[in-house]
Amino acid sequence: MYGNGGFAVDGGTPQGLRIELLGPLRAWRGGTPLDLGPVRRQAVFAALVLRADTQVSHEQLLDDLWDGQLPASGHKVLPSHIHPLRKALDVASAGPTESVIRSGKGWYRFVGHRVRLDATELDERAAEARHAKVSGDVTTAMDRFSEALALFRGEPLAGLPGRRAQAERQRLLERRLSLRLERLECLVLLGRSADTLDELAELSASDPLNESVLALRMRALYAGGRQAEALNSYQDMRERLCDELGVDPGEELRQTYDAVLHQDDERLLGPAWATARSAASPAQPPPRRAVNDLPGDAGHLIGRGAELAQLIAPSAPGSVSIVTVDGTAGVGKTALVVRAARELSAQYPDGCLFVDLRAHSTQRRQSPEQALQRLLRSLGAATGELPSDLDELTAAWRAATSPLRLLLVLDDALDADQIRPLLPAGAGSRVLVAGRRRLAELDADRRITLEPLASDDAVSLLRHIIGEDRAGKEPEATHQLAGLCDGLPLALRIAGSRLQNRSTWTVEYLVDRMAGDEHRLGELSVGDRSVEAAFRLSYDQLAPEQQRGFRALGLAPTVEFDVLTPATMLGRPPYDTEQILESLVDTSLVQEPRPGRFRLHDLVRVHARRIAEAATAEAVAARTAALRLYLDAARITSDWGPVGFPTGPQPAEAPFEDWQDAESWLDAAGNELVDVVGYAAAIGEADYACWIAEALCDYFVRQGRYHESQMALEIALAHVDEATDRRMAAALRNCLGYTGILQRRYRQARSFLTEALDLNRSRRDPGEEARALTGLGALALSVGEGDRAISHLTAAVDLSRRLHDDWLAWTGCVTLGLAHYYGGRNEEALACFADARTHAETRGRPRMLGRVLSCAADVHLRLGAHGEAESLLRQAVQLAQQVGDIFLCARSLTRLGTAEQGEGNATAALALHHQALLQHQLLNPLTDPSYDWLEMDIRSRLGRAYLAAGRLRDASEQFQAVLDVHSARAHRADRALGDWGFHP
Repeated sequence: MYGNGGFAVDGGTPQGLRIELLGPLRAWRGGTPLDLGPVRRQAVFAALVLRADTQVSHEQLLDDLWDGQLPASGHKVLPSHIHPLRKALDVASAGPTESVIRSGKGWYRFVGHRVRLDATELDERAAEARHAKVSGDVTTAMDRFSEALALFRGEPLAGLPGRRAQAERQRLLERRLSLRLERLECLVLLGRSADTLDELAELSASDPLNESVLALRMRALYAGGRQAEALNSYQDMRERLCDELGVDPGEELRQTYDAVLHQDDERLLGPAWATARSAASPAQPPPRRAVNDLPGDAGHLIGRGAELAQLIAPSAPGSVSIVTVDGTAGVGKTALVVRAARELSAQYPDGCLFVDLRAHSTQRRQSPEQALQRLLRSLGAATGELPSDLDELTAAWRAATSPLRLLLVLDDALDADQIRPLLPAGAGSRVLVAGRRRLAELDADRRITLEPLASDDAVSLLRHIIGEDRAGKEPEATHQLAGLCDGLPLALRIAGSRLQNRSTWTVEYLVDRMAGDEHRLGELSVGDRSVEAAFRLSYDQLAPEQQRGFRALGLAPTVEFDVLTPATMLGRPPYDTEQILESLVDTSLVQEPRPGRFRLHDLVRVHARRIAEAATAEAVAARTAALRLYLDAARITSDWGPVGFPTGPQPAEAPFEDWQDAESWLDAAGNELVDVVGYAAAIGEADYACWIAEALCDYFVRQGRYHESQMALEIALAHVDEATDRRMAAALRNCLGYTGILQRRYRQARSFLTEALDLNRSRRDPGEEARALTGLGALALSVGEGDRAISHLTAAVDLSRRLHDDWLAWTGCVTLGLAHYYGGRNEEALACFADARTHAETRGRPRMLGRVLSCAADVHLRLGAHGEAESLLRQAVQLAQQVGDIFLCARSLTRLGTAEQGEGNATAALALHHQALLQHQLLNPLTDPSYDWLEMDIRSRLGRAYLAAGRLRDASEQFQAVLDVHSARAHRADRALGDWGFHP
């Protein structure tokens, strides 16, 4: 039985130990995951597991993990890891002789008895797979290879340091590649080569010089009838190896090339092909592997028996037969010709090809040159670089097809000029052409004009879609609905889909909804544009308010949106707008991927936008309303406050109860907020692009989303010269400077802030000058330039106070307080933090107040005023929890533990430090620059608390963990402000 992370359960033993190496290192006993500690401890454990049942000397372990550069503690570091590993891995009753990690003088040994490794499971599955393959059971072999590959959960031993882990990681990655190739080879042998090509192309792209990957890809191409492409890929590899390595292809690749060149099916595809060849008559050539590009059948075909019979009727021998099918958009032309082609395919042994000429697609129309190049490659007739000239391509196509009998389907054709070069030359070939126009200028054997379905057939299609029972209960309404849809299959499918998605609706209810606007469906019966005519069917069925809603959705600045965005664009209450959205969902024009979130399919969005842009004044108003909504939300959410945005429209009647409500709305937008800035820039609203990017800066950096902040600001900055608000040139640079400091990109930050300061002074904008000075002060403090920081910050605070800007004054005072704290000037620091607290209380933002309280508490802890520090930190923790600030909460909890320890409350201190560690684990180590610093700070304080309590072993474990984090992460020694829970 397989489960529990890919392990075979060891005889059902509830206390069995299971270990995973094929991903991040993990272990379980029974069903309980085990805590393996910090990354260096995990590396010790992995090194022992990889030498299971073997005595490993201390020197070997140290060399494995520290790559010959021993830690200062030397051999003494190993017991500090082994002891907690035994505590985590052993059953409670185990003594030293029963431990899974045994020891002696100068060595350790991991006991592998009754331990299940996923690596062992991998070996077993791989062995079973190879045995099945040798036995001729390729299907079972493929299944076992798939099971083996499923055991990998990412990079083996992910994140573990040391040369031993790196060597094993590389070996297992090579093993995974080998298993992938063996599985793909099984697919080729099973005749499923088409299923392998995408994965093989991906492998080739990631490792262009891997000859084994290319050899298998050549076999797959050959199996798919693409011999020429397989040979060309060999020549490309041969040139690459010569140019880059100065060598020729190896034996395996040369043998594969030789087999492809001589069409040796047995060597390439297995003995089944050789058997098929020997069974054939000696006078007959070996069976040709026909190319089949036909798409799958598109839905249930009803009422097209006569037309289908004409399409598949025998054609005149000795010529190329051409049959055309024309009709309005949505009438089912593609479905009909694909069904006919599938029924005819057995008569065309040399291949069935399909080309979408995209005459009415949102994609770029396919030229005859592009179509011919694709057709030649599909047949394997491309022996090198293809010409680009139409006449040369046409000649090559006719030469390649003259000995062949092909079936060619040309869909969505525009005119005869697009079709004539694509006609094959082989006698007995057949061409089926589908398009909206009747191609009178094209010589065709038969022409079929596809009309909407007759009444009975339309009803039959509806009954098939909505179910016999449901239609049988309302036969009259079903006939009425078929009449309203005018027999157009796409319209019938849309109507049926609406009923499928609304089980509480009756057919009569839908008839009543559709009958009010008689022109809606009639226009579609003569429509001549496929995508737009199809969607116009649903659009023209809508009431005017729904049509306006649909147009507004085409102008939404994000792909996904909730009710509030279109409500604002329409100027309607959210409840009414939600009713409109739900009604549009019923028409299949709008999708609802998750409750309360809506989106348009890409093509529908293009269609809706085109319709909307025809009403210019309405479109401008809707777009402005949407951008204003995002601007208001971002400014309300920001701690900067109204004074922080002296230009641009101020939030007036924004639909948010408070800043938390606005922040939640922005949170729901996920990673699409940057797209709003890009949208504003793309439609020429440079001011809104700049205003929104600036307003989102505080929101992004508070959440540690520095990259998104940078992207939004850079998009806006690229268009700042187009903006009428001249403040933005300096404001965006200031924001980029703040973001750069938090990303620790100090050189870049200094450049932006200096540019901003120069611009501010030339424009005499004291607000942006104060921002620039605050940023430069924060930057100087981060890189240890205390005197320069104080100079900049003092000037910034003076400017901010004259401007009565509480946020700017708070920022400057907090940063100036930190500068004094670093310089050992405790009283000056407390005075700055007191001023910052006043400004924070004036603004009324919990996050601002919590951060200044936490910083002030550090000074009191240094002075030994533990009671005062405790009071401040309890308030800070409460405020951090109120706003969900994980970093501030963890930082304040661990300092609260230090305060409790100073008050003599050892038990409370330990509990608070552990709470801080739990909070720390909620942070993202990949995106939070202060993740490592915070962990080391918490563990250092916890270690001192253990030391004060006399728990020396536990204290040693924490201090060792600090060293492990420091070694593993190459901790930066600079004092980034983010390390103090402070975001400008």
